[in-house]
Amino acid sequence: MIEAMLGFLTARQAGLDDPLRLRRAESTRRVLSLTLNPDRDVDRVHGNGVNAIDIDAVEGRYMLSGGADGVIVVYDLENFSGKPQYTCKAVCTVGRSSRHVHKFSVETVQWYPYDTGMFVSSSFDKTMKVWDTETLKPAEVFEFEGNVYSHHLSPIARKHSLIAVGTKNPKIQLCDLKSGSRIHVLQGHRAEVLAVRWSPRYEHILATASADSKVKVWDVRRASSSLLTLDQHNGDKSKASSEAVNTAHNGRANGLCFTGDGLYLLTTGTDDRMRLWNSATGENTLVNYGKVCNESRKRLQFTVSRGCSPEFVFVPCGSSVAVYALHTGELVTMLRGHYNNVDCCEFHTDYQELYSGGKDCNILAWVPVPRVADVEEELNSAKTSAVGQASVNPAFQDAWSSDED
Repeated sequence: MIEAMLGFLTARQAGLDDPLRLRRAESTRRVLSLTLNPDRDVDRVHGNGVNAIDIDAVEGRYMLSGGADGVIVVYDLENFSGKPQYTCKAVCTVGRSSRHVHKFSVETVQWYPYDTGMFVSSSFDKTMKVWDTETLKPAEVFEFEGNVYSHHLSPIARKHSLIAVGTKNPKIQLCDLKSGSRIHVLQGHRAEVLAVRWSPRYEHILATASADSKVKVWDVRRASSSLLTLDQHNGDKSKASSEAVNTAHNGRANGLCFTGDGLYLLTTGTDDRMRLWNSATGENTLVNYGKVCNESRKRLQFTVSRGCSPEFVFVPCGSSVAVYALHTGELVTMLRGHYNNVDCCEFHTDYQELYSGGKDCNILAWVPVPRVADVEEELNSAKTSAVGQASVNPAFQDAWSSDED
């Protein structure tokens, strides 16, 4: 692997290769070497399971978590200690003592995509709250008729400020952040909407997953029905039983994730299957990931790498996180470290790190193992500073003899 990296570096320096290729190769190497880091802890604040986490897209420094205890925590991921061993500190918490705290389980948390001064949370207490990070008070509270399973703000939208919300009601709610009102509903599902996700490519395209086994893709500018209803059989009626026509899964569809470029959409369901779809045509690409354990009655938060070649999918699977190659379906590795079921995971694009939260109340940090050369270099520099002149290469040592010797 080191020889390959040196080859990339040499070709890059000689102007023979694209810097992007070097970056992709190193990002891929880092993801393939992810391991539970004994030097990196995350403050344990939640008294109950961790349902959702999110890392801010502006600085990549702050992480949000939402728990089954209704508590929301903001962590600082930055290491200022100068030592490899450190704890990601909880810098502020909306705890049980706050009068603004969610009464029941927090299901989704998300930073405002353009600024860490604001974040949004939604809960089984039938509310979605827009928070001012500075004061830890809600600037806006949206109330719904049933439990809120999922919400999402578009990561790229410039022409709208809509939050899509999936609740116990089959109608998808669109709430406007600017006006503070619910402005539109999307009708088409027949059971609760467990996951909603905006496309990272087109700001008006929204995907939704429901307990009715269906996944729909909408253009929110169109008042009529959805653009696509994903069909696992790609229109082949002979393969589908009468009740399974136009279904994405043979169970509850409870997880959604676009690839970074928005060209593909991944879905998970309680049929223990994960599927990869062409997001433009709605075609099932038929990638076989094998059995992907999924017993969740609610939204499953999983994630995709960015900047790698090939890309990888990280999906909670019992008390582990399964890592798959996106386009081949190959199970690359299982990240084991939680004591109970994993409910959410989030990829940190800047550092190729992964954070996962589970029912054991822990958030774990999975960090790339440094290359052997890097470790040796660190050890050598440590020896040099400790031993001083003694560790200098003999070829450069002072060979003069003195009369005193």
